[in-house]
Amino acid sequence: MTKILQVGLGPLGQKTVQFAVARGMKIVAAVDSSPNLVGRDVGEVCGLKKMGVKISPTVKEALKKKKADIAVVTTVSSLARLEQIVTDIAKEKLSIVSTCEELSFPWKVQTARAKKLDKICKKYKISLLGTGVNPGFLMDFLPTVMTGVSKSVDKIEVIRVQNASVRRVPFQQKIGAALTLQEFKKKEKEGTLRHVGLPESVDFIAARMGWKLTKKTETLEPVVADKDITVGYKPIKAGMACGVEQIGRGYVGNKEVITLHFRAAVGEPKSYDTIRVTGDPMINSTIEGGINGDVATCAITLNAIHSVLLAKPGLVTMSDIPAVAFSN
Repeated sequence: MTKILQVGLGPLGQKTVQFAVARGMKIVAAVDSSPNLVGRDVGEVCGLKKMGVKISPTVKEALKKKKADIAVVTTVSSLARLEQIVTDIAKEKLSIVSTCEELSFPWKVQTARAKKLDKICKKYKISLLGTGVNPGFLMDFLPTVMTGVSKSVDKIEVIRVQNASVRRVPFQQKIGAALTLQEFKKKEKEGTLRHVGLPESVDFIAARMGWKLTKKTETLEPVVADKDITVGYKPIKAGMACGVEQIGRGYVGNKEVITLHFRAAVGEPKSYDTIRVTGDPMINSTIEGGINGDVATCAITLNAIHSVLLAKPGLVTMSDIPAVAFSN
């Protein structure tokens, strides 16, 4: 039975706990900094039966007289904010699986911080993985795996379109749903509004394909509602933002070799995920209905535990660990 230290009990953390318990894993300790959660039973917070595990404000306090096999961290998207959490867990000599988007492949975007985290993990002989459905799988790892049958590859393109009304509220907020266009632009300038991870995914693909990029770009635009929408976490009037559209590109010389197109909006009529590999053979694969990001992120985080426990010490990526798969 895998024993988990769960760090972070927001909507994603709660769903992860639910999935873990259903799989027969055991939550032995839990951490969250929210005063509204500290001291409460983790099972009760997650809509389950009481587990007899109280939520602690710090990792050190949570692990008093308790032993875990691994830490699952579902807290922040920012690598800078994650650093102290990783340090605290590393001192307890626990390997880590995290849903932090910027952790998925930080070697190019945040080189210095990536090296620092790698050094900390090697010092305490633990492994650290950032994963999720996107980044971590759908728009980076999966398309590169699909090129395993390729004689040649000229370009990789991924298109992910989502109806965000079925996603958790923090996700809808992060993509700017229900903001006026003025509010959207303000938050965009502040850097608090966007899908996090496209640059990391571009870099991951380039590294896997052996492409030395000469340029990367990323664009971000609001998806504007053309009618009133009532299916999200709050009503959206026509003319307001109902989501976000981002495109990340990678170039070798003047040639665009990577295109990652992400669009998530409340009320989006059709969800789907498409991967296109231009080369020999030509590959065009579409997942109709798309993959639910919340469900898949929690699932892949738990599925990755076994692989992370077998991984070498340090900061690792999805290409550095044994292949992740569901296992009872």
